[in-house]
Amino acid sequence: MVQTPVKKLTFEEFLEQYPDGGIYELINGEIIPVEPTRAHKNVARFLMLAFNDEIRRLGLEYIADKDIIIRTFTDTGEEQGRNPDVSVVSASQWNSNVLAYGALIEPIQLAVEVTSTNWDDDYVDKLDEYQRLGIIEYWIVDYLAIASRAYLGNPKLPTVFVYQLLEGQYQVQKFTGNDRIISTTFPELALTVKQVVAASQIQKL
Repeated sequence: MVQTPVKKLTFEEFLEQYPDGGIYELINGEIIPVEPTRAHKNVARFLMLAFNDEIRRLGLEYIADKDIIIRTFTDTGEEQGRNPDVSVVSASQWNSNVLAYGALIEPIQLAVEVTSTNWDDDYVDKLDEYQRLGIIEYWIVDYLAIASRAYLGNPKLPTVFVYQLLEGQYQVQKFTGNDRIISTTFPELALTVKQVVAASQIQKL
């Protein structure tokens, strides 16, 4: 029996066929569900609220959201549809077409990925795609210290990696424990890795 190859979806087709409810990404031409744990969501929500506090406090021209889909490309030119756990976008970019849905094809200011069991996606695939797209700042929040020792060192500790785009290439800083996370997007942000990790367990309403 000859199997007919499944046609890979374009980014536009992905948006047209996006299922109701849940979170999905376009990976290798297929719609793939993303199912984060509650702890994962707690961390993402904590960061989004912290960013929004800074935006309001300093009157920054940013919008922080958890439901923004961005189009990226693999090294072979294949379209992907990524949904960062937290996205920070310039207000002018977001408001340039307020009637459009929450998908963007331009690079955003900041993307945050909170790691889970498929952690290599964040450290390898998304890192490459976000750098290629030109996302200015990228955080990998490994609150479970789930990645390999090649990334985390020995002993493995919960870590936040902050990548800054300089001349088209990411430069990384690594933060653990009581380190204050340094961000060019939010230079006055007073947030430690320890606080981020604690947010996974208890989320105040």
